[in-house]
Amino acid sequence: MDSLLTQRKLANMKPPVAVYFETENLNSMDSGNDIIMTVLSATAQEESHVKSEIMVSSLKHRFEKGIFLTPELLGYDKDEDGNLVINEDEADTVRLIYYLFLGGFSTTDIAEILTDLGRETKIGNTVWSANSVLGILQNERHCGDIISWKTYTYDYLEHKSRKNRGKRPRKKQADHHEAIVTHEEWNAAQRMIEAHKYGTRGCPLPVLEVVDAGALRGFVPVNRSWTGFSEEDYANASRSVYNEADEPEQIVPQANTSHFDLSGYEVVRAQFFSTKYDPAMTISDDKIWFNTACLRKFEDVEYVELLLNTVESCIAIRPCDKDNPNAIRWGALKEDGRWAVLSKSCRGFAQPLYSLMGWNPVCGYRMRGQYLERDGEKLMLFDLNEPEVTVREEPEEEQETEAAEATVEENALEAEPKKRKPPAKILTLYPLSWADSFGDEAGKIHLLERVKYSGNWDALRPAKAVENVQDFTREKVDALMDKAQELIDRMRKAV
Repeated sequence: MDSLLTQRKLANMKPPVAVYFETENLNSMDSGNDIIMTVLSATAQEESHVKSEIMVSSLKHRFEKGIFLTPELLGYDKDEDGNLVINEDEADTVRLIYYLFLGGFSTTDIAEILTDLGRETKIGNTVWSANSVLGILQNERHCGDIISWKTYTYDYLEHKSRKNRGKRPRKKQADHHEAIVTHEEWNAAQRMIEAHKYGTRGCPLPVLEVVDAGALRGFVPVNRSWTGFSEEDYANASRSVYNEADEPEQIVPQANTSHFDLSGYEVVRAQFFSTKYDPAMTISDDKIWFNTACLRKFEDVEYVELLLNTVESCIAIRPCDKDNPNAIRWGALKEDGRWAVLSKSCRGFAQPLYSLMGWNPVCGYRMRGQYLERDGEKLMLFDLNEPEVTVREEPEEEQETEAAEATVEENALEAEPKKRKPPAKILTLYPLSWADSFGDEAGKIHLLERVKYSGNWDALRPAKAVENVQDFTREKVDALMDKAQELIDRMRKAV
């Protein structure tokens, strides 16, 4: 089709342009040659198709035998046998890219640093872009591995390539050649890249940590935007500080010290009472927010850290500094002295939380909080076991509003009525197990059961990295940043 269309396009120009095929001794302007040209073009197309199939088959056999394609790559040269060998000067550029990225620098920042240092790409360019940095971060060859058929040509006529998502058999060989960066560093970089919803800039790779003692024993600090940790990661981190014989003792029921005989009365759930004056946290539509009662309890605290304990099914918040990678600015103080609630995206945390608790993703969940304070340390706990469940009910029909009459011309038609969708209703859902808690036997006194904290108090105890759960720790990130600084200093001296 390319051949025929091009010939016709040239023939329709003014003046017309003819194409002469020397091998076939054919002129495209001769009317009697149209059929011959069509047949020859179709034959050439089929030959191209056959060659394409042969190439695919050839590549498949090569990859099955462990013979991989090794194009030019920054950080490597080829020896006489075509094997990849490290080019130390280029490898320093690759290492610097990984170290800075894991230390919290964006690909744009890294590109600017490399351009300022005058570092060269594989083809000799000294001006870097964010995409070129990202390409190096995503190339598994830098950690010594190699993967075949990452892309493939899906149309032999258009010669356009696509990312291989199972259309071709992929083969991976680990430790195919000498690595520039470790597997741990490469895997950590991929987690940061894949977690594209991680919105905090200028922060290093989030590290899975857990509080090992004190009031928040077993609680894992949470970054609300980080999607790199699964529900299993959080669960393993919480369990890591408990012994097999341990049972959660953090939150225990307060002993009933009332001298009234309450036998025969019903204890109602807190969810049936308004949360206007009680601390409450809501998670819905991948967003999290705290009511003004929470803000008032913490007075002038503007930033808090979110923590999760999967063993006790509990969320905690505690004050933190603005520079904390997990800091949430949960409210703003207005000029009149009143607090304004701020909703924050929590996409990275909501998904594993909903999975852990078996929650319905279309519902919102509101948990009541318990405020605790001792020795100047503030803490708030939210029990996840029996939240108030809400769901948005969208209206089925649209309502019409009155439309203004047209007055521009005497015979103008009435404007069509504008349709407005009524606001969605927020419905509160209760599980069937609560059926006996309300409505059936009216007239009973309803009391709230309060709980208190019991145990070793140390609410602001820092978390530590979880052992045997992850490959990367905060200490490793700090060490990489020190190496990055050494590389930059050496490169500047070389310039």
